[in-house]
Amino acid sequence: MDPRQHSPSVARNREPILAVLQRVLPADARVLELASGTGEHAVFFARALPGITWETSDPDVEARASVAAWIASEGLANVLAPRAINVAAEAWDAEGPYDALVAINMIHISPWEATLGLMAGAGRLLRAGGVLVTYGAYTRGGAHTAPSNETFDHWLKQRDPRFGVRDLEEVEAAARAQGLTLREMIEMPANNFALIFER
Repeated sequence: MDPRQHSPSVARNREPILAVLQRVLPADARVLELASGTGEHAVFFARALPGITWETSDPDVEARASVAAWIASEGLANVLAPRAINVAAEAWDAEGPYDALVAINMIHISPWEATLGLMAGAGRLLRAGGVLVTYGAYTRGGAHTAPSNETFDHWLKQRDPRFGVRDLEEVEAAARAQGLTLREMIEMPANNFALIFER
């Protein structure tokens, strides 16, 4: 059985996210992706950005199997085997410094502790001037930016009460507490945002 998983949202958002990455990453960037999920983003970005080294990770064993299978099927030398990283764990670590950390659709599909851990890790592992790129749905000032995001938020909370669309200002405050500055906020398709934090 093929362990490769497929996410319909990847086909919809990978091109817009790639355009952001092409603009904010150095051509030879060393990148750590948190919560790599299916692995489809990793192989797509690594193929489009051949000068970068893309390190993958996920806390879920089935997700890591999918990532590894995608890497094997694509035969890319610049995307690395997935590591078991859970950013909600107090002592998670990796071999920094990195030019960038990337978290796509992670912040809303995880407990708030994962966001705090992500920010703490970015403060620890990014080189000076390095960036944390997050992508997903956010509220602004506690209000949803679209009815579809409100529906999505309800669905997330039914799945797990600890999940939910986070308030952008609260995410920014968590980043600022770790020495990160919100450099850019980019409106993306389907009422999502890409946030670029700089260390």
